[in-house]
Amino acid sequence: MYVIPSDRIGIQVIFSLIMKHLKIISSPVELRLLDFGLKGDLIVNQTRFIKDMAGIFQDVETFYKLDPELPVYTVQAWLPVKEGTEGGLFFGTSTIFPGKVNQEYFMTKGHFHEKSDRAEFYLGVQGTGMLILMDRARNTWAEEVFPGSLHYIDGDIAHRLANTGRDNLIVGACWPSDAGHDYEEISLTGFSARLIDVGEKAVLVEMN
Repeated sequence: MYVIPSDRIGIQVIFSLIMKHLKIISSPVELRLLDFGLKGDLIVNQTRFIKDMAGIFQDVETFYKLDPELPVYTVQAWLPVKEGTEGGLFFGTSTIFPGKVNQEYFMTKGHFHEKSDRAEFYLGVQGTGMLILMDRARNTWAEEVFPGSLHYIDGDIAHRLANTGRDNLIVGACWPSDAGHDYEEISLTGFSARLIDVGEKAVLVEMN
């Protein structure tokens, strides 16, 4: 692989800045304010189906009776810098579809950040749901998510979203580009409580 000498990298950066000087340009990404959908060549799209959610829901028997191609949630993200870059920011939108596995609401996998001092913002856009949070001592609680709700998630707090309504739950997010995602710990130990539909009311139930 040809490596550009460091002095030429500096020249390229300067040349790029000169080329942009006094120019009015368009952003490479558009955000639809109605549903926070992202549009642009730089957008990363991901869909999690039932087949991707093994080990997440409590009722395993009911889980394996569902269509494995049934979508649970989608994620769109704009990653303007390389992952792991210090000082950068990422922006994304999650859409969790309505549904349940027995009494347990459709939800995201959930994760900690690999860097425990990297926080994150969530913004409720459409629908209703819960932001489920758990600290390192395995204390679990939830915040109601609705259009206009704003949520600060500390870097050392595990988090996942659950859709408790009949419509899509859409949530915007902004997080540091070097935060990283630790899904493994949650896949091994889970959250200490589950969000269950009890008489059409969302209730956190502690796990034994």
